[in-house]
Amino acid sequence: MDVSVAYQIESRLGEGPVWDYRSNELLWVDIEKHELNFYHPETKKYRLFRFDSRLGAAVPTDDNRLLLALQNGLAIFDPLSQKLNYFADPEKSLPDNRFNDGKCDPQGRFWIGSMDVNVRNRQGALYCVDNHINVTRKLEGLTISNGMAWSSDNQKMYFIDSATSKVFQFDFHAETGVITNQKTIIEVPQKHGVPDGMTIDKEGMLWIAHWGGANVSRWNPNNGKLLQKVDIPAPHVTSCCFGGKELDTLFITSARDGLTSDELRQYPLSGSLFSIQPNVLGMKSNRFKTNTAI
Repeated sequence: MDVSVAYQIESRLGEGPVWDYRSNELLWVDIEKHELNFYHPETKKYRLFRFDSRLGAAVPTDDNRLLLALQNGLAIFDPLSQKLNYFADPEKSLPDNRFNDGKCDPQGRFWIGSMDVNVRNRQGALYCVDNHINVTRKLEGLTISNGMAWSSDNQKMYFIDSATSKVFQFDFHAETGVITNQKTIIEVPQKHGVPDGMTIDKEGMLWIAHWGGANVSRWNPNNGKLLQKVDIPAPHVTSCCFGGKELDTLFITSARDGLTSDELRQYPLSGSLFSIQPNVLGMKSNRFKTNTAI
């Protein structure tokens, strides 16, 4: 499968791609540069915003603003006025933690995970911000809270704690946001690299980015089998999402952090945004929906 460079950039830690179907733009973060990137594939227009602390994730809201997970708290950001309004800081007592990966479920709740900046074991957690901006801790004792996805029937939630090299499945209770019955459905072999970000396609198959593995892979969550592996010209592949007007393009983020000077010479495109045409359509990204003024 041919891999294209969608946008060449030297992201230190590119992460969390989201396709905004209203503006037909891709947005993603550079956690370590504190940056939020926007790219419009049709017009080739690129823009960015820079913040004062690490930015773990960003998602569009239903009123065309953005929910940001910054190291010093959760906030709503208006890109027009550039006003930043903080509304919660669930890990205020953990100054060495930062947020890592976040995504909205089909009901418009925002799920966000955390981790220790020095990757100390079991210091992270997974939180859910509901439509009334109440923040609830859903999982604790995590090391690198990472990729998330929901099945098309809204019955299952998939989640990665990268340190385990496993994909977990939960029964997902759509009305309440409660997750139960955790079980391992995929164990990623070490040769593939560490499982990082994740998305789901219309056939219900999971696409996983592999840190240290220079690839994205497609897996069947029903039997745990590997279906496809696509090599990417960057060792640290961080996340992926479907985009384009038809949701027929898989956009893939990558990182330069953690690579030696020799590795950077060997993989000069590290940090760039890549894309492939996987011959399967993706699911539309969910937006954050709030019933409370922020």
